[in-house]
Amino acid sequence: MLIFFLIGFQAVFSQNKIDSFLKPSDSLNTKRQNGVIISEAVLASGTLIGLNQLWYADYPKSDFHFINDNSEWLQMDKAGHLFSAYHLGRVGAEALNWSGASKEKQLVYGAGLGFAFLTAVEVFDGFSSEWGASSGDLIANASGTVLYVSQELLWKEQRITPKFSFHTTQYANQRPEVLGSSFAEQILKDYNGQTYWLSVNLYSFSKDSKIPKWLNLALGYGGDGMITGNKENYDQKLIPNPQRFRQFYLSFDADLTKIKTNSHFLRTIFSVLNTVKIPAPTIEIRQFNGIKWHLIYF
Repeated sequence: MLIFFLIGFQAVFSQNKIDSFLKPSDSLNTKRQNGVIISEAVLASGTLIGLNQLWYADYPKSDFHFINDNSEWLQMDKAGHLFSAYHLGRVGAEALNWSGASKEKQLVYGAGLGFAFLTAVEVFDGFSSEWGASSGDLIANASGTVLYVSQELLWKEQRITPKFSFHTTQYANQRPEVLGSSFAEQILKDYNGQTYWLSVNLYSFSKDSKIPKWLNLALGYGGDGMITGNKENYDQKLIPNPQRFRQFYLSFDADLTKIKTNSHFLRTIFSVLNTVKIPAPTIEIRQFNGIKWHLIYF
């Protein structure tokens, strides 16, 4: 019994230490702020260096140039850029908030992290003969940053949160080199299985109501039938040309950051998990095939 008591005591003590560490500072903590800045710089630089070696090194360089890829993948890649810029910026802002930095620094330097990082990736694309910088990607990156910053300025809270969900599809098996050969690759590459959502917190728009604070209404967007970016860019003799179409969704969701808890550890976990749309009953409106009901959609 004594052993179990000691183990339990140590676990609680460790949890309290973690919770104390994760608690945002009430005033500027220079050590924390420097730690955040250095950590972000090292992670971003390391990621870009690794990306250059693993992704771009095998392709010849070119003069910086733009391409127009705005018609590809039914714009699902653009939705992904908005999602990524928003959440990278959100993490940057929350990290500076943890250090006690001013709101201005959080919005300028923290929220701008996603746009800066993804713009650097566009520069890599622009100097690669295989690809090219995309004005559509840059606009989507900026849109994700603006979505975060504008809500903080207007409401001082995030009422509309981009979220993501994924399910496997038949198309990845047809072109695994493009759409992914493993589940992890398919999450990133198979746009047919991706759904991007704007999850709206209902209570935030009606704070005098009895609506649960965590309840959200989610509007989703997806696409199906995409073997390549543009339907004409592959050999139709080898792979039949499926009909590609857009999908729009209406569903319920939960804002996990609105769940009341005094634990900063749980708040951090909820913040991370709040990037993913929870499975829920969903109405799907297909571009050519009418309405489809899902008891549970993910």
